[in-house]
Amino acid sequence: MSVFITFAAALLIFGAVIAIHEFGHFAVAKLCGVQVNEFSIGMGPTLIKTYRKGTQYTLRLLPVGGFVALEGEESPESEQAEGGSGDDDGPDIPPEVLAQRTGKPLNEAAVWQRMLVMAAGAVMNFVLGFVVLLLLISLRSEPITSKVIYAVEDNALCGQTGLQAGDEIVAVNGRHCFVANDMLYELMRTESYRADFTVRRDGRLVELPDVQFDTWQDEQGQTHMTLGFTVYGLKKTPLNVLKESANSVIYYGRIIYTSLADLLRGRESINDLSGPVGIVTAIGQAASYGWEDVAEMLGLITINLGVLNLLPFPALDGGKIVFLLIEAVTGHAVPEKIQGSLTVAAFALLFGLMIFATYNDIVRLVTGAV
Repeated sequence: MSVFITFAAALLIFGAVIAIHEFGHFAVAKLCGVQVNEFSIGMGPTLIKTYRKGTQYTLRLLPVGGFVALEGEESPESEQAEGGSGDDDGPDIPPEVLAQRTGKPLNEAAVWQRMLVMAAGAVMNFVLGFVVLLLLISLRSEPITSKVIYAVEDNALCGQTGLQAGDEIVAVNGRHCFVANDMLYELMRTESYRADFTVRRDGRLVELPDVQFDTWQDEQGQTHMTLGFTVYGLKKTPLNVLKESANSVIYYGRIIYTSLADLLRGRESINDLSGPVGIVTAIGQAASYGWEDVAEMLGLITINLGVLNLLPFPALDGGKIVFLLIEAVTGHAVPEKIQGSLTVAAFALLFGLMIFATYNDIVRLVTGAV
């Protein structure tokens, strides 16, 4: 049963994240007058397809992806959808459907329109994340956790080194705290259990360098930090819920940038990378705790996918946007040969990283270090 629940939860999350991403590309392409030849959920052989206003809507066998095939776009999916080659998808596209394809090719759209089409998938991932977090925060019985200190424990080291009741925590180690979790995340990354704080005290900003925290050791000899203070709860008014939801999107999105920066600086090991197996395992763990944890995992994954897709990397939407920015500034498109070569190289690198991360996942599963 647990395997079935994990599979169902993973299918729900991946399906929702991919569908909303591709819908973003699809909707903005339609709004910009670009011809959409196919909108597909899933990959591989076709299970169901239908036509409407010149666009083929397809459900495919493998729930591991999806795509939007645009007229004039250089991709295998687009080329297949343009002509109806009579392969495993069955007979050619009906002539009446081809006659309804009156939209313009993507490469004939204005540069700003193409940029909007490329960015729309990631934007919809952020929208989905916001909606999920909005529902979660609204439905939880607990109040919203604020960043204002309610009380500092007696003799707590953090109180002796600067923090006071009534302080509103603005930043930790120079990084602005949008939500309370920002503060906790930064404290987890601190070295020697100390950090620099910026707080708002009596209406003015106060810098508190080198705030220190008490520690304790568990039975395995591992050292843990004691926070040493509590914070106020916020009443869940509509405005507070909206603000907390929007700030939580920023919090989740910033984690991916911070993690990548830590990886490049050597603060995190490349052996900690996790791939599809690790993600499915995490989804299974979330499913065992209940629907709220599954929904939170959905929010985390969709926001992270949106952030990753906007990275200026040739194989991603962000890389395509960079090419379009160059075209907008210079007035000339980056040669297709250069774009193609960079994209192939980037795909090879991403594929290699995925294989390495999947190997890490399998090793952790076999050794029980999950």
